[in-house]
Amino acid sequence: MSAQPTIEVSHLLRTFGEINAVNDLSFTVPAGSITALLGGNGAGKTTTMAMLLGLLTPDGGSIDILGVDMLTDRYQALPMMNFSSPYLDLPGRLTVLENLLVYGRLYHVTPLRERIDQLAAELDILQFLDRPYGSLSAGQKTRIALAKSLLNKPKVLLLDEPTASLDPDTGDRIRTHLERYVKESGATVLLASHNMPEVERLCDQVLLMRSGKIIDRGTPQQLISNYGRETLEQVFLDIARGRDSA
Repeated sequence: MSAQPTIEVSHLLRTFGEINAVNDLSFTVPAGSITALLGGNGAGKTTTMAMLLGLLTPDGGSIDILGVDMLTDRYQALPMMNFSSPYLDLPGRLTVLENLLVYGRLYHVTPLRERIDQLAAELDILQFLDRPYGSLSAGQKTRIALAKSLLNKPKVLLLDEPTASLDPDTGDRIRTHLERYVKESGATVLLASHNMPEVERLCDQVLLMRSGKIIDRGTPQQLISNYGRETLEQVFLDIARGRDSA
């Protein structure tokens, strides 16, 4: 993990009417790290992710990813990025293979079929390639979404609940795959998750959000120690309920 940040967010603002969804938010994500963005519902995680991807325009502040100003030149960085969320469906009438072919072509992945076959083997989705995406279970869709996000071998990977709806065995396999991908590629990952054991295992850094702001940060073990708790889940509950660290 390099000390040089891949993601730099400074004084970010985003309002919806009178609601400050993101309020003077600043943080960095070091290159080659896995960083968690944690907070309860309404903390501002999804809004922050959307601004990092360029789906929402901030009302103020700056975003720099891979040395690119995302507010003016994001198309320079987007080919080196990707995103996964189990809550955003792919076209349901297309087969899994057809979906992956479409997204692979958008990212100019070559040789594309070889890359799809590689990911299908690694993520154990070979048996789903010829099935319509809309016929899959929630857990199966989670794995397809992750495969889609890895097609272009991104340098920056934004993940929303990367193991949602997965059974323990499959979830462990996916976490192992992500660890290996980061180690081998040097990629930088920012993830949002409500699975605290997952965060403890995967993440080098945790950013704790409440009401649109970062209110604490550190390694999982640092935060557990600072709050005098035994697990990160207990720390999360303290933050969600407005308690300060010990």
